[in-house]
Amino acid sequence: MPEEFKRLNRELAYRGSIIDFYKDTVLVPNGNLVKWDFIAHKGAAAVVPVLPDGRLLLVRQYRNALDRYTLEIPAGGRNGAQEPFLDCAFRELEEETGYRTEKESMEFLLSLRTTVAFCNEQIEIYVAKNLVKTQQHLDEDEFINVHAYEMEELLAKIYSGEMEDSKTVAAILAYKAKYL
Repeated sequence: MPEEFKRLNRELAYRGSIIDFYKDTVLVPNGNLVKWDFIAHKGAAAVVPVLPDGRLLLVRQYRNALDRYTLEIPAGGRNGAQEPFLDCAFRELEEETGYRTEKESMEFLLSLRTTVAFCNEQIEIYVAKNLVKTQQHLDEDEFINVHAYEMEELLAKIYSGEMEDSKTVAAILAYKAKYL
């Protein structure tokens, strides 16, 4: 009987614009063959934008998967698996919020794996300070409103269940623990 898991086959079932869906055949430690779903993702980056007065900028946008609006930190997918996460975070900050900073003013906060049971998505999260107001550069399918919040307001939204986005919850709590 094998003592480790061994992937024997990975078959592409669907290629999408954001994800690729695979059917894997895996030999498990008891000797059985199992079929598992696997979603490949190119990765993403997100930003905790901090205004000079300490408030955090969040974006409100419609999310089709939930069929409702959500409140999130700005984030977006990498332009391919080779794009550095920091470059992606830098780009998404200005695109979504209409604020920018120098890359030297962005500090790594944490790395997340969003759904480890079936997806390899990795999100690197940065803190951005020394923000300068510019303008949003939204994609044609993005309709985003930007709002500034005090930490207490955000914590209330998290603990009431109003804010559920995992990257946003993790980022806000990590920011509070590290900086406040």
